Amino acid sequence: MASDSEPKAVDPAFTKSVVDKGAETITLCFQCGTCTGGCPSGRVTAFRTRKMMRRVQLGFKDEVLPADELWLCTTCTTCDERCPRGVKITDIIMTLRNMAVKEGYMAEAHKNTARSLMKSGHAIPLGDAFRKMRETLGLDSEPPTVLSDKEALDEVKKIIKATHFDELVG
Repeated sequence: MASDSEPKAVDPAFTKSVVDKGAETITLCFQCGTCTGGCPSGRVTAFRTRKMMRRVQLGFKDEVLPADELWLCTTCTTCDERCPRGVKITDIIMTLRNMAVKEGYMAEAHKNTARSLMKSGHAIPLGDAFRKMRETLGLDSEPPTVLSDKEALDEVKKIIKATHFDELVG
């Protein structure tokens, strides 16, 4: 078994597959660090954008796809807006997340959000306190979304089934 200090296996096909999935701007990154310096998530978590981009460039698939840090990006696009080379970092992160999910990796918080979407049509569950607040404002307890429209919820569930999203989340 390899120790954490030993280099991980390089997979050049991984970098090519990321590029082929529409994240070709990864090749423009020259590691200036502007993305990491401006990242709001990086200020309070272990997420280091530049480090993630470099791992992708070098083909460290086994360090990228299962990494918890991959799920710490809030997709705020600050990195994209500040990048002097026009690297579409947020798109790259989303591509990597899609690849990670297909290989069975997903943060538990994201799984919970997906489960809520599959159950109610909403990514964020609406609890009793929210319903009560709506009533005190003179509104229906449930907003006029899929929560109160069974037909719309059935359509959402059909889409989830047709796209096999339910299988990815587990």
